Amino acid sequence: MYSYILVGIAVVMFGFMFFFNSEYEKNSGNSIRAILTFTAGSYSVGFLILLAINKFRIELTPFSLAVAAFATANLLLYNFCSIKSLGKINLSLYSVFCMLGGMALPFVAGILFFDEKLTVGKIICFVTIAAALALTIEKGKTKGGLIYYAGIFVFNGMSGVISKFYQSANVHKASEAAYSVQIALIAVIICVIMLIFNKDEKLKLNTKSVVSIIGNGTLGNIGNFLLLLGLTQLPASAQYPFVTGGVMIVSTIICYFTPNKPKKREIGAVALSFAGILALCILG
Repeated sequence: MYSYILVGIAVVMFGFMFFFNSEYEKNSGNSIRAILTFTAGSYSVGFLILLAINKFRIELTPFSLAVAAFATANLLLYNFCSIKSLGKINLSLYSVFCMLGGMALPFVAGILFFDEKLTVGKIICFVTIAAALALTIEKGKTKGGLIYYAGIFVFNGMSGVISKFYQSANVHKASEAAYSVQIALIAVIICVIMLIFNKDEKLKLNTKSVVSIIGNGTLGNIGNFLLLLGLTQLPASAQYPFVTGGVMIVSTIICYFTPNKPKKREIGAVALSFAGILALCILG
């Protein structure tokens, strides 16, 4: 139950991240330079916070550094596909590719490669949340770019698979906080280098943009750290469907306090998500 509480806290954090992401885009746009600045700033904030959580200790092992580098590359590829796809796909379909990948890949990997049990509760949870995601799809024109949609699905899902791989590896490795510090630091370094070579685009930054970067960096990095801790007790095939369904619920609740009130089918999606999470918690 303690692990579900940790993951639940992370879910709430991820739900509020959408607000900061939206605010940043409103104020600074979604150009490549804007995204790189947002990512570098967010991970700079995360680096400081995670370093404090780890009591300002730097722990490096060859395994941890290699996996952290791979996880960072996966993150940047996901961001690249996101930028490319948003001009070709409506936001609801983008969200479905993103969240379904984040749920499906860790679920399948956990069952096939990490000896996790396939239970009735997991099956019911996966199916109901997949159905909930399908309910949120809105009709809209697409302009090709299938490779980018596939990238969103695969790279977002791979983040959970990489975390599970790291936690399951029986080798000498850094702590969860130290590993998270390494990911944040590598992401900052890569983004800063890319920004140096991206001088053509103008970037508008104001107070709201900076607050959004700080908010996103704080919530996102702590949330991912909590998910990593959760994997010490929870199977990936249970944790990530829980996360996907939970984020849908939290995001919809937040919408009630914004001008964009949730629609009937979004409320239906939340009901399905809640039913799936309930089945997972009761049936296992």
